[in-house]
Amino acid sequence: MQTLVICIDRDNDLGEKAKLGTPIVGREANVQAAVALGIADPEDSDTNTIFGGIRILDELRAKGADSEIVSFAGDKNVGVISDQKIAEQLETFLKMNDVQRAIFVSDGAEDETLVPIVQSRMKIDSVKRIVVMQSENLESTYYILKHVFSDPKISQTFFVPLGLAFLIYAIFLLARYPEGAVVGILAAVGLYMLYRGFGLDDIVALEKERLWDAFLEQRMVFISYTAALLTLLVATVYGAIEVWKLYSAEGVWYHGTLTLVSVFINASVWWYAGALLLANLGKIFDLRMENRPIYKNISISLFVIATGLLFWGASTYILATASLSEGVTNDAALALQYFVYSITIAVLIALAGIKYTMSNQSLGNEDRVKGKRKNKIM
Repeated sequence: MQTLVICIDRDNDLGEKAKLGTPIVGREANVQAAVALGIADPEDSDTNTIFGGIRILDELRAKGADSEIVSFAGDKNVGVISDQKIAEQLETFLKMNDVQRAIFVSDGAEDETLVPIVQSRMKIDSVKRIVVMQSENLESTYYILKHVFSDPKISQTFFVPLGLAFLIYAIFLLARYPEGAVVGILAAVGLYMLYRGFGLDDIVALEKERLWDAFLEQRMVFISYTAALLTLLVATVYGAIEVWKLYSAEGVWYHGTLTLVSVFINASVWWYAGALLLANLGKIFDLRMENRPIYKNISISLFVIATGLLFWGASTYILATASLSEGVTNDAALALQYFVYSITIAVLIALAGIKYTMSNQSLGNEDRVKGKRKNKIM
């Protein structure tokens, strides 16, 4: 076909509200989809997007152009997951159809973030944004606020930090320690803002979907990831308890922030390392079952051990100089030797991992070259 009219529903309202699967190909199918979505939610702007695409399709066909319309939908977890689903649907459609150019139709700037994804696979002649004209009454402050807060993306950003603050304050009041409520609220809200600011919500949603797929497919990585998450929880609690012992005894001004951080690292570093090794062990097991190479994962395990040695050696030396270590590591000079030894051993382990990876990559490249030669001879 000459021109493809592409309608984008990034948050999958077609699937969540109208219970329709995508891609939806053809004029009649899209008319039915728009009507079904309009009945399910008359206020959804994606309905107008599809109708706008149908109008563009009719104009192109009236001019004699060989054109078609298709609607793609992503996922309610807007971001990496939804964009990947739309990209997969687009690639599958292009494999089955010869498309020369496209017209991109959306209802706003959020859907238009997918323009580069589509443009990397085909030529886009035009980007059309469908804007719905509203009456004066509908543009009132109440209507706008009502619909803003009913949007899950906005309500989560606004209500979750507020809910966390109220919940933490109530917990500290029940514990009869209201002085700590301000610190707890600031810490929780700060962590949440960092979580959203760095885009970790997309990563967590993607990993959650992968973990659920692993559970359904009965892969070992589900068990290893679950064990790793529980180990991370134990590591955090154990490290926090050790820090609290010192903080409640003399306070941060007596020991210093660096010392308290070193106590947390020294107490929990091998728990964290063990959690990462557990997660990687599940990947290695599944890769072996699928007869796929595992050298990269083995190298990652070696790097985890090397990093754990570095943090353990550094924190042990800091605690020894602060006279907080027990046993043989209480001697600062001996702790310094341990630190030097940990650096040396960590470097050797890291070099072994790099050497192992490079040797296996070279063997893999040689096997691929031999395979290509055999194919040419045949």
